[in-house]
Amino acid sequence: MGEFDLIARYFTRPVREAVLGVGDDCALLAPKPGTQLAISSDMLVEGRHFLSTVDPARLGHKALAVNLSDLAACGAKPLAFTLALALPSADETWLEPFSRGMLALADAHGCELIGGDTTRGPLNICITVFGEVPKGSGPSSGITQALLRSGALAGDDLYVSGTLGDARLALEVFRGTLSLPEALFQQARLRMEQPTPRVALGQALRGIASAAADVSDGLLGDLGHILRASGVGASIDATAASDLIAACAHPDCPEDLFSFEQKLSLALAGGDDYELVFSAPAAARDAVLAAAALAHTPVTRIGRIEAVAGVRVVDAQGQLLAQQFDSFDHFK
Repeated sequence: MGEFDLIARYFTRPVREAVLGVGDDCALLAPKPGTQLAISSDMLVEGRHFLSTVDPARLGHKALAVNLSDLAACGAKPLAFTLALALPSADETWLEPFSRGMLALADAHGCELIGGDTTRGPLNICITVFGEVPKGSGPSSGITQALLRSGALAGDDLYVSGTLGDARLALEVFRGTLSLPEALFQQARLRMEQPTPRVALGQALRGIASAAADVSDGLLGDLGHILRASGVGASIDATAASDLIAACAHPDCPEDLFSFEQKLSLALAGGDDYELVFSAPAAARDAVLAAAALAHTPVTRIGRIEAVAGVRVVDAQGQLLAQQFDSFDHFK
């Protein structure tokens, strides 16, 4: 099977919203009047971002999900994406489930594949996703209604969506540093290999959240992007953060499986969660909960934005914890 046969068989579909899709040198998009394009790219490299043993259908899902998560953090509605794919060979038993998993998630979010490239090489997946957000509509809304990293203010509440730390649990099992009951491992593995992008929540938070980012490299690291862009700091409630691990609520989870310090480290620095961390004014608490209900996504208030730079993790008495946490960095 040649390159263009591969594209035609697994990745060519009828155009829906795009003006022109797969088949020409360029695709054509026409954003709706009053909107702006939101664009993001992510690369997944075998051995760095995923294991060679991963189910191809789950990998296809995740490859698009991590990009949709960026759109979610911006409050953008997905439109379309391109796929650049390097493959060791044109293996149909791998391509069929990979494309099926990817395109099922694309269909669920109305995001169509409009182009890209294929080549022979070590397995590498690079996706660029396009979304749309409304332009600013008044003197107080600026040039855009997109959620940005730069709007957090001292006194704002700090929230995170969903659960954190389970993907890191699965990774440690694969590394051989941790053993889990089978039911817990399968739950954690699903979070690692098939994350849920919080697209509906991101859109529901437009006009409510003051700043947002997606949690890909660990909560503290991605929160740090917000704090630097906004010129503020934050305090995090250690108890609230440590309760965010879904595996700990599983009926098969022994009470003493993890220490408090381990749970806190998993939640704050685990990575690969693809949840949203966001800030919102304290006066908007009811609005935040209403947005979460509308998006069918749980959110947890875990702290507050402060004027003093840096992140402080505090206990129930407000005392600073000395434990250090390091988020993921590709070049460390």
